[in-house]
Amino acid sequence: MNRVADELRNRVRGDVVTADDATYDTARAVYNAMIDRRPLAVVEADGVPDVMATVAIAAARGLPLAVRGGGHNVAGFGTCDDGIVLDLGRLDGIRVDRDARTARAEGGCTWAQLDHATHTFGLATVGGTVSSTGIAGLTLGGGMGLLTRRYGLTCDNLLGADVVTADGRLVHCDTDRHPDLFWAIRGGGGNFGVVTSFEYRLHPVDTIIGGPTIFAIDADVLRAYRDFLADAPRELTAIFAFAPAPPAPFVPPEWHNRPACIVLGCWSGDPEAAGPVYDEIAGFGELVAQGVGPMPYPAINQLFDELLPPGIRHYWKGDLRRELTDDAIKAHVEHSSKVPCPESGVFLFPLDGAVDDVAADATAFAHRDAAFSTAYCGSFGDADATSDVVAWVRDAYEAQRPHSLDAGYINFMAGDDAERARANFGDHWDRLARIKATYDPENLFRLNQNIPPAA
Repeated sequence: MNRVADELRNRVRGDVVTADDATYDTARAVYNAMIDRRPLAVVEADGVPDVMATVAIAAARGLPLAVRGGGHNVAGFGTCDDGIVLDLGRLDGIRVDRDARTARAEGGCTWAQLDHATHTFGLATVGGTVSSTGIAGLTLGGGMGLLTRRYGLTCDNLLGADVVTADGRLVHCDTDRHPDLFWAIRGGGGNFGVVTSFEYRLHPVDTIIGGPTIFAIDADVLRAYRDFLADAPRELTAIFAFAPAPPAPFVPPEWHNRPACIVLGCWSGDPEAAGPVYDEIAGFGELVAQGVGPMPYPAINQLFDELLPPGIRHYWKGDLRRELTDDAIKAHVEHSSKVPCPESGVFLFPLDGAVDDVAADATAFAHRDAAFSTAYCGSFGDADATSDVVAWVRDAYEAQRPHSLDAGYINFMAGDDAERARANFGDHWDRLARIKATYDPENLFRLNQNIPPAA
């Protein structure tokens, strides 16, 4: 008999799914098919009281507690063996205040849901690049996307949050109420509680000019991107990728799925000013194709959705760097020309512009002095390719170690990167550990890039 499940069913209104239920395999599955874990129970919470009750039971019984928003965490922190999974997927309410330019979204929302709601009013906040990603994990880790150079990190646009802490209490935090907790959840990950709602600042973003510009692989392309971005208008966020060219109609057939340099641009300023910017980008190197045009802002965050559906496999690594040197570019070209499958790639996210406007100690995001966050993304459908893809990710990552910081963006970390947590949180580690001791002294929320509570 599953006594934990019985206790949960007596306390929560949502469904409690166990191995005896036909829906168990579906309920325990996460985005990354490399993760296969068997929890004692999956609680599909039907409101904040269910969250509070589940946290209290996990704490009282000393059980592992995995908190799942969108389930995208590639390290598999959205599930666990022999513990409780708290699934927030049903907490997906959104309220947009058009006049105040704010949105309150519950912790189970995805970026597709939030983008759809805010776009109705011609507004947006900084989100991710795959629309099925949960807002919770991305925001708590810092958050970067295609509006970052203009409007900062996702956590820079967070105005407040409701959090269920390890003792089962619901607290609201912002700059005035529990400001230490508010500071910590803006970049400190899921270490401090379960965030049941987020309040975001919105910006007037409706139709953008964006899409990919594709080149033959050449070090000069990345050098040109680096030099161009240093003085580029903030209205442009452009992510650089070494990845296979998509089999899109605007791409010549001989280039379909062939490794290439790709600049994915998002221009959120005056549409009339976008043309010269993209003309300059097109001159970075040997041009293969350019698929740039006007589109609703939510559409650019859906470009990768078909390529990266739930149920494929992922092995990622990440690093940060203060500069993109010629030696680093040479190493990138050497390894990125060997991208093993269409879903994989190396992606450089710029961290300049509005990110630099925020003081280094204003949030828990620890590395605002970095110029780029790099993601080495091994994503693939064929399980037989696992060893080859993992080896490619590790080789590409190791080749950049001499050219990057020891730290990385926590949302890009694989499951074998736990020892990097202290470096990832940098100079903020001690402060975060003290806050952890206040709100989670027993380290209930440990299935993450973990910060143990200070003694």
